[in-house]
Amino acid sequence: MIEDTVDTNAVELATELTIAWLSNPNTRASSDEVPGFLQKMHEAVNQLTTTGISTTTEEPAGDYSPAVSVRKSLASKDHIISMIDGKPYKTLRRHLAGHGLSPQEYRQRYGLKSDYPMVAESYSEARRAMAKKIGLGRKPGMMRKGAEATEAAAPAKRGRKPAAAAASEE
Repeated sequence: MIEDTVDTNAVELATELTIAWLSNPNTRASSDEVPGFLQKMHEAVNQLTTTGISTTTEEPAGDYSPAVSVRKSLASKDHIISMIDGKPYKTLRRHLAGHGLSPQEYRQRYGLKSDYPMVAESYSEARRAMAKKIGLGRKPGMMRKGAEATEAAAPAKRGRKPAAAAASEE
């Protein structure tokens, strides 16, 4: 049963490779050459599947040994050291995505707490400061206290009463 599936997959793969070869505009093949090419592709695919060459790059399931300890990974405020390869990163999200992991899967794999950071502390502070500087996080229409005081004092300087004071006199 498994051999039939492998053989069917090899035929399908060889067929797809042949179709791709023929769809290339630079390929000039006569109709007599196509069956021979298909046969060669099928033999090559069968040889690859029977020799046991694995085409996946995933690590085998089981225990994963971290490259560094949890304490060492968080030792610096400037970077977090990855437990996968032991290299420093300001943020782990893109690095983990390259390894096919989500932050939650990374935490589970190495037995980390749910609050284990994915971004270095100094990088997070710098991003926070930049966001505050450009005004992110403020509600629209909310003004600073200094601006409100200036606007309230402006009508009084011109000799007019503020709208609230004028309404209360009437």
